[in-house]
Amino acid sequence: MKQSMVLLHGLFGGLSNWHGVIAHFQSDYELHIPELPIFDRHNNDPLAYLTDYLEFYINKNSLTNVVLVGNSLGGHVAILYTHRHPENVSRLILTGSSGLYENTSMGGYPRRSSYEYIRERVAYTFYDPAVATKALVDEVFSITTDTRKCMSIVRTAKSAQRHYVADLLPAIHTPALLIWGDEDKITPPHVAREFEQFLPNATLVMLQQCGHAPMMEKPLEFNAVLEGWLGE
Repeated sequence: MKQSMVLLHGLFGGLSNWHGVIAHFQSDYELHIPELPIFDRHNNDPLAYLTDYLEFYINKNSLTNVVLVGNSLGGHVAILYTHRHPENVSRLILTGSSGLYENTSMGGYPRRSSYEYIRERVAYTFYDPAVATKALVDEVFSITTDTRKCMSIVRTAKSAQRHYVADLLPAIHTPALLIWGDEDKITPPHVAREFEQFLPNATLVMLQQCGHAPMMEKPLEFNAVLEGWLGE
């Protein structure tokens, strides 16, 4: 029976962000890529709601001893779940995770409804702006021009800032792998080093010429690091 690996996307991310990981690991792991319900209507704290959803998803699918992989906001949710249920997470992988610090500077473009503004912001996520394909920009633009979805994004981002995890991390003894881009402008390298410092059992690997989503920008290197670490 294959071990379960759960992949959690970021705030503007989607299931497509994990294509490279899926292709590499699908033969050896039972992969789960839940779509986080960021746009659901609810009155709860967004981060708590997303963590509850992950707990529901894992219980519904009877997953145990999971490998939990999270990018950006997905990493934040993974941390909160692992702190809540350490007995059910065998390995924790964080890449560009929020929870300690995020650069929320929005630059010099005042109009969020401007396609050019959104293109610049998506490109800012990566070291190589070419990774910000038109399809990816279109996907983000469709979210930002939907008032309800945009408000959900704002609420969730504010919730992430409130859920500062420094006091939780020392209690997480799960083996943790931090895969970080050395050119990450959203959660810069010093954030990765703080995670390494706070987590009792952490390994940090920096990927060169890489931004906030290493599994998208450097999929071969990301997969090689992850596979090697999981095999140890």
